[in-house]
Amino acid sequence: MAGSLTYTAVETTKLSTSEVYGKTLVELGAKDKKVVALTADLAQSTKIGMFGDAYPDRFFNVGIAEQNMIGMASGMAKAGLIPFVSSFSVFTSLRCADQVHSDVCYQNLNVKIIATHGGTSFGQAGSTHHAIEDIAVMRSFVNMTVIIPADGIETANAVKMAHKTPGPFYIRINRGFDNVFYDKEDYGFEIGKAVKVCEGTDLTIIATGSCVFQAREASKILNASGIKARVLNIHTIKPIDKEAILSAVKDTRRIITVEDHSVIGGLGSAVAEVIAGSGKGCAFRMLGLQDKFSPIGLHEDLMAMHEIDANGIVKNAGELLKADFEADEDWSDDI
Repeated sequence: MAGSLTYTAVETTKLSTSEVYGKTLVELGAKDKKVVALTADLAQSTKIGMFGDAYPDRFFNVGIAEQNMIGMASGMAKAGLIPFVSSFSVFTSLRCADQVHSDVCYQNLNVKIIATHGGTSFGQAGSTHHAIEDIAVMRSFVNMTVIIPADGIETANAVKMAHKTPGPFYIRINRGFDNVFYDKEDYGFEIGKAVKVCEGTDLTIIATGSCVFQAREASKILNASGIKARVLNIHTIKPIDKEAILSAVKDTRRIITVEDHSVIGGLGSAVAEVIAGSGKGCAFRMLGLQDKFSPIGLHEDLMAMHEIDANGIVKNAGELLKADFEADEDWSDDI
């Protein structure tokens, strides 16, 4: 259950992040007349069209003009409305970068960007539709909060939190059905706070988005072989949970980050910045797209190819466990 969203086992195929987003936005629209929605001719694909069906007088299709969509949303925010805009992640982050930077973030406006088809989730569409740089772009913008939900339930939490929290938000969700991760809404979602999924003392797997499910499955495999792997769901990339990261460094001294994104500028880079800034040492590895474009293919096949599925995580965990680090408890010489 996500808020008032209910479902049965037969209906779980509708629990994609985008489906839940659409339904949650309709709920918010019923409670708050200031909520408006904008699309760039992708109402059906992004599921924001559900809001248009329910409230056509507060729904605006700007056509294939994503940059204009951001500009219009900024004006609506200046007028006191709460605009939610949706397009594919690759378009909202790259094509609209100037408008998001100058119109939204520079003025710290209350615009909520719900970007769909994140990472390689639209794998069949090829590199033009793979969003593998969007987190790097968005987290570099002043005032922007960046969230990547693990599943539909977390998407509902993120959208509701964005609605009641002033300022720009970038929430990145996937194309279609995702593995159901959470079975209830009340599991401790809080902006800027990681969720500890599994306990562990041998290494920590820090994951985001669709990779959180894969990290948990990897932890189960490792646990069966006697390796205790902690799993952290870092749903908020910015602001990131420094305390959870540094606690993992102290407790496990081995860190793997996993993301459906380039290893440059995304979750891995954000975690590395925290570790480097702390002066603490650890064995560290970033899993994601290794500075290369992804081929065309089904999402699950691409995740396996880029070693961000459970098997890939287990393989890299085994290699990282062989890495040396300074095992003493005196951190003073690491600063």
